[in-house]
Amino acid sequence: MPASPAPAPANPDLDAMLARVLGKDSASPPAADDAPASETSVMSAPVDPAVQRCGYVAIVGKPNVGKSTLLNALVGQKVSITSRKAQTTRHRITGMRTLGPTQFVFVDTPGFQTRHGNALNRALNKTVLGAVNDVDLILFVVEAGHFNLADAKVLSLLPANVPTMLVANKFDLVHRRGDLAPWLRSMQERHPFAEFVPMSAKTPKDIERLFGICEKYLPQQPWMHDPDDLTDRSERFMAAEMVREKLFRLTGDELPYTSTVIIDKFEEEGALKRIAATIVVEREGHKGMVIGEKGEKLKRIGTEARQELEKLWDCKVFLELWVKVRSGWADDDARVRSFGYE
Repeated sequence: MPASPAPAPANPDLDAMLARVLGKDSASPPAADDAPASETSVMSAPVDPAVQRCGYVAIVGKPNVGKSTLLNALVGQKVSITSRKAQTTRHRITGMRTLGPTQFVFVDTPGFQTRHGNALNRALNKTVLGAVNDVDLILFVVEAGHFNLADAKVLSLLPANVPTMLVANKFDLVHRRGDLAPWLRSMQERHPFAEFVPMSAKTPKDIERLFGICEKYLPQQPWMHDPDDLTDRSERFMAAEMVREKLFRLTGDELPYTSTVIIDKFEEEGALKRIAATIVVEREGHKGMVIGEKGEKLKRIGTEARQELEKLWDCKVFLELWVKVRSGWADDDARVRSFGYE
């Protein structure tokens, strides 16, 4: 991968940065010369490869800090599942967005795990480490005004030679922004962040502003993907992820995070997709939680997953779900690999 062009100074003046971040216009859209071109420009005329930019942007942070929500907002479509349960994201999810001459290739990663040392968590942490060492830019996502040991662990893993932005997510929930000044100063002392980006992943103008900031860090090189592509993940993978999202959302904290979903059959018949999937749990009691009284919980999981997939693919979906017990699978390296976790 060609080296990135030299971006703005890696450690800009902190006082000026604080003034910009905490000022009245901190949430305003980017200036015209910083904003990426609109998507319509991609469709209206070919872009000369000589002026194209393309690069990898890793999205990292502790579990449940909003990484997948941010990825989906950047891509403009749901490509990574979300729930309140920590460790919902288990794979390296790649989402693409092409704006004007620039193609952004975003990599969502699992939240780095420090509490459990089982085979599953070892595989997930390996995914995180593999992602951050082969990108042009890192977005380190934290909740605005917060930083704990889990955040510090992730920060300690970031390579010094890759530009890193501090993305202070959920900035809209901060009532007294002036109180953030000491926090921002302490963060800059922890790591030489290239940029501070206060934002909310749910605010479109903040997403637009983030594109403009990221763009200058990407190297000038031909695009790696078709401009219409949104993710490199297969439909089979997306089906399993969507079922897992509904499983976690509808069972809450009752069901351990180690439950997973395996696709047994994926067939296409014209405009219909037929899918059979197995929800794998570790204990017999967990099986009852998933099935629910008279099968109502399992039926709802299937219905909501099917509706989401039909919306995503714009076609009819027939989804059949089963539940099986596989005790101790998350502690078995071979079984973890067989279930698709590298």
